Amino acid sequence: MKRIKFNADIIQYISIFESLTNSKVKDCIVNDDSILFVIEENDMGRAIGKGGSNIKRVEAMLKKNIRLVEFSNDIARFLQNLIYPVEAKEIKNENGIVSIYCFDMKSKGKIIGRDRHNIKWINDVVKRYFEVEEVKVA
Repeated sequence: MKRIKFNADIIQYISIFESLTNSKVKDCIVNDDSILFVIEENDMGRAIGKGGSNIKRVEAMLKKNIRLVEFSNDIARFLQNLIYPVEAKEIKNENGIVSIYCFDMKSKGKIIGRDRHNIKWINDVVKRYFEVEEVKVA
């Protein structure tokens, strides 16, 4: 696993999130308008809170959209968590190339995103944890 370095802002976001939700954060990725928290395995329920109450509190405090993904050492399961709510028919890892197979074109389009924005972002996130060359939608 690669070493991830955090700056002061990210450490502060993680600290706020953990104190408000009582869940463990593995990683935090900040975009312009949102923050992705990668949560330790089996901590998702606690992180979300009853009726989404914890997420709403954190969003109000940080004034950003919050996205949660549960970490898994299994790349296929982690990818499925990352692309949720889109369902993948199958996820295969062959020689460092991870292929996501979809049920229909609509799902494929959602994963790829406008101007390939989503698939680039998915590639960046997956490469933080796994030694892969590329994630692609087949």
